[in-house]
Amino acid sequence: MAKRGVLLIVDDNKNILSAVKLLADGYFTKVVTLSSPTTLIAAIAAEKPDVLLLDMNFNAGINSGNEGIYWLRESISKFPGLKVVLFTAYADIDLAVKAMKHGAFDFVVKPWNNDKLIETLTNALESSKEKGKKSALPARKEMPMFWGSSAEMAHIRTVVERVAATDANILITGENGTGKELLAREIHRLSARSSKPMAALDMGAIPEQLFESELFGHKKGAFTDAYSDRDGKMVAANGSTLFMDEIGNLPLHLQAKMLAALQNRTVTPLGGNISQAIDIRLVAATNRNLFAMAENGEFRQDLLFRINTIHINLPPLRKRAVDIVPLAGIFLKHYCEKYGKQPISISQNAAARLTAHTFEGNIRELQNIMEKAVIMCDGNEIQPEHLQLYVPKGSVQSTASTLEEMEREAIANAIESCGGNLSMVAQRLGITRQTLYNKIKRYGL
Repeated sequence: MAKRGVLLIVDDNKNILSAVKLLADGYFTKVVTLSSPTTLIAAIAAEKPDVLLLDMNFNAGINSGNEGIYWLRESISKFPGLKVVLFTAYADIDLAVKAMKHGAFDFVVKPWNNDKLIETLTNALESSKEKGKKSALPARKEMPMFWGSSAEMAHIRTVVERVAATDANILITGENGTGKELLAREIHRLSARSSKPMAALDMGAIPEQLFESELFGHKKGAFTDAYSDRDGKMVAANGSTLFMDEIGNLPLHLQAKMLAALQNRTVTPLGGNISQAIDIRLVAATNRNLFAMAENGEFRQDLLFRINTIHINLPPLRKRAVDIVPLAGIFLKHYCEKYGKQPISISQNAAARLTAHTFEGNIRELQNIMEKAVIMCDGNEIQPEHLQLYVPKGSVQSTASTLEEMEREAIANAIESCGGNLSMVAQRLGITRQTLYNKIKRYGL
């Protein structure tokens, strides 16, 4: 293999620098080493490396101690075409996964395998050389709505298809991570307002003192730092859909103004006295019980009536276990494309682990698990060890998961040993054929 490209290695262990340089000299035209990242930016500017192999921890801590993340972001922000490979100890794998989300090309775990290290570095080099051949990055793909095959979601789909084309306000409730925003976007996509982008406001992610300005806008001088006029989300959503997430966080004193805006179809910005007409369709969401809040005087009953023309309650993922593996497959495909990996499948054992997991974080937890799995997987199949499922020791879920995994494995082994003869399998396991069919469907066998 002909030598190509420039590699820059940064590690505070001089023995590691020497060993990796000796190894990489046979593959790169030039290998430069640094024992401290303090001169990293200047070194990149001077040496113009194609690939940076960056240690994640150095002797001198920076704030949180995530020095590798800091220097990764600094390097990529100043030199966008640079491919960065992280060098990390096994204990810092979660940190390395986080770094991938910040733009790292890949990571290598210490102690390293020489072949794996060279393969990763040369892959990064190939990617670096390819960057000049691509004119532009493809547009960000929006995750599609996944309905699945559960009875609950089939009912919700029927409701959505009936009401999406109307202008009825919709309240979506459900636990955190059940996909409330994704459903809101699907409702907007199916509506007559879909030619304009949906405006979204997460009331759980902004400081309470900014609620009024974010919703209704403000005039110059209305408060400190209000240096110019600014439209709020209700004006931004004019002619379209406004998605308000965590609407239960809206303070009582602003609920009256919100109700007036919806009834009068006008908005008055903070610090202003002239109203502006608006035409919006409101889709609100919350993980709180607004009905109980209204009874306790924590949420205005008249506002609840206004936003609750149609109520949709999304079930938690553990109530639709039949959808877990198919949904995981969608995330798998998405992240393989995002990280430039060849298609990966889910092994039967990994699928069983996913099906048995209770997913307290719902779809959002599954999505995060599959992103990590894609990053961690070196082969073409996701195995249980790639999933990194968190189950508190001694928890009910931990016990249930173990029992369900054992049951699934027992059924799978019986099916294999009986050559697929389900009558024989049922007899061997001491269960009825119907029970066997139900368990086969449940475990995806």
